[in-house]
Amino acid sequence: MKTFDNKITLNLNGNAKINVKAFIAPIEYTQYNFHVDWDTLANLRVAEPEKQYPHSIFCDFLPKEAVSVGTPWEIEHAGPLELMKQLHPSPSLGMRWDLHHHKTESQGLWACLRAHGDEFADIVFRIHAQFALKDGWFTPSQFTGHLVIDRIKRSVAFFQMSVPNGTVNFDTWWKKDPDAEGHITDIGFCPQMELHAGTEDILQNAKFAESIRQEEVEHQLTRCFYKSQQINWVSLKEALETAPAEQKPIHAISIDGPLLDESC
Repeated sequence: MKTFDNKITLNLNGNAKINVKAFIAPIEYTQYNFHVDWDTLANLRVAEPEKQYPHSIFCDFLPKEAVSVGTPWEIEHAGPLELMKQLHPSPSLGMRWDLHHHKTESQGLWACLRAHGDEFADIVFRIHAQFALKDGWFTPSQFTGHLVIDRIKRSVAFFQMSVPNGTVNFDTWWKKDPDAEGHITDIGFCPQMELHAGTEDILQNAKFAESIRQEEVEHQLTRCFYKSQQINWVSLKEALETAPAEQKPIHAISIDGPLLDESC
């Protein structure tokens, strides 16, 4: 990835207001039919379809120091946690296994400056969170999105935080029998779980002096969550060609779920 030396500071006028809309579409699929048999999951809906916030709530997404394009930083918890309550009243930024005293490396909130110009700056972020349901937990694969800052007005021009589409994009567990030990688990697909404010056209039409591709910044953020992505992976074909020459074994793993998010 190309490196940039030019650093910028990002600020917001905390007194301004912005309306944020929330969406949760009905769940379309679960492997073991939880979305049909479990009323809590079947009736999962947004807590507040629309809510007004001060711009100051988005200050937690901003870096505390000047940053250059491609530089990641950790997001403060308070702002994102308050925003997620618009989706569901009981969000948690401590992942489930951590809450059960098991160490996990994949929790956290990270952002990265993708692009900036004289007028706008585009921040891409990724958040791992989950929601405590009445009798279980709901864990989206990830929340990802954009925060576009109007640098002249010091305001939020566009904000989107959503669970990406995929064959499956959430994991859930259900304590079906309150008297029994343990729980049962499932995976599934929800077509939309999203917070949205402003106009996306701003992101499409903005002129940036420095930028990196969306794929590059997403990979940079993935590396912040998973140490396995810091490995320089190669294709199977390249491994078969290189291993004999370097006299190294090939370590191959077959899995039936994704390694790059929390959906399984």
